Amino acid sequence: MKIIEVIENKKQYLDLLLLADEQEDMIDRYIDKGTMYVLNDNGVKSECVVTDEGNGILEIKNIATVPDYQGNGYAKALIDFLAKEYGGKYFVLQVVTGDSPLTVPFYEKCGFIRSHSIPNFFTDNYAHPIFECGVQLVDMVYLQRTI
Repeated sequence: MKIIEVIENKKQYLDLLLLADEQEDMIDRYIDKGTMYVLNDNGVKSECVVTDEGNGILEIKNIATVPDYQGNGYAKALIDFLAKEYGGKYFVLQVVTGDSPLTVPFYEKCGFIRSHSIPNFFTDNYAHPIFECGVQLVDMVYLQRTI
């Protein structure tokens, strides 16, 4: 397993990016200013994009794993890599997601705790309703982990 920083042609991973953020124009808001990593384990299995949000906060803007490989620890390996790579340079690793019964418990298992939320973010900012596990995403949830 190898984690590699992607410097150029980040959009070559658009299909994977769209798994975590279903609207390309939302990805366009952060992809160029973010640092992208891919996890390669006999082929790309997972990716993430992080940005410097100021005040010692590093934010995961996008993290996704190829569906056939979900549940194999690839996203957790990326999160652990980020905590190790950026620990000491940043104080907080933050992730922003929908209030999903699938996603939030995953992050909580990875050591994140809820910080705050923005009501109606998904209904106000996305062109179509987004559902995860049969639940419509409405509020945006911020979760944080000290690194």
